Amino acid sequence: MTYRVVVVCMGNICRSPMAEVVLREVLADRGLGAQVVVDSAGTGGWHVGDPMDERALEILTLRGYDGSAHRARQFTKDWFDRYDLVLAMDRDNLSNLRRLAPAGVEVRLFRSFDPAAPEGAEVPDPYYGGREGFEEVLELVESAAEGVAKHIADEIR
Repeated sequence: MTYRVVVVCMGNICRSPMAEVVLREVLADRGLGAQVVVDSAGTGGWHVGDPMDERALEILTLRGYDGSAHRARQFTKDWFDRYDLVLAMDRDNLSNLRRLAPAGVEVRLFRSFDPAAPEGAEVPDPYYGGREGFEEVLELVESAAEGVAKHIADEIR
């Protein structure tokens, strides 16, 4: 059986694709790459079909990740049937996803899996800032990805 997880932000060109790439690698490093599908999407459709933001791609590449294949997609209500775990990057997207979610479906914040993060911690949107915002996003994503991977490993065992 394949476990499926999707990471969701606003436009799917910065935070969620960075998290997708990092989480996929963390899962592969744990030997779970063949058992888990990791996707990402945005709650908005402004960037559908676009590649990852150049700044996000640059930061990932500098740290040894490959985000070059990414193309933005929009999360729609029917996606809830496809995924075992839906993760939002911030409270606004969490709220949007919870409004769409069928009864009984849990949507969580990505950083809720980082034991060092305070309750309700978000991954901030770096889009309107400079390079340092993208570096911060990568650090936050890497910190939480280990916890997400552990959760998934526990779920599929």
